[in-house]
Amino acid sequence: MNDSNTTITELKTIVEDFVSERDWSQFHNPKNLSMALAIEASELMDIFKWNTNKECESMMLEKNTRQGAIDELADIMIYALAFTNRNNINISSAIEKKMIKNRKKYPTEKFKGHF
Repeated sequence: MNDSNTTITELKTIVEDFVSERDWSQFHNPKNLSMALAIEASELMDIFKWNTNKECESMMLEKNTRQGAIDELADIMIYALAFTNRNNINISSAIEKKMIKNRKKYPTEKFKGHF
């Protein structure tokens, strides 16, 4: 699979098939999935805690650390897709609408190059 030719629908289907095969949808409610997302995000953060920005960048060049970070990011994405599946969310539309809000909240002329 490759990002340039894999659709969100295909990813959502892969996740849904995995969940269905294990009969896990009974556990996939907004609370549990949002908690799982937060846990996986904290596991990604844990890889880099107490390191400088430069050290973190170097760590992402190390095979084992890089793979650990990739695995945690994949878990985050899997739970996010499971959340969209269970709650009938069109993620493409949600991102599009949120980016419109972000552009209004953070206009380029005011925020370019800084927070």
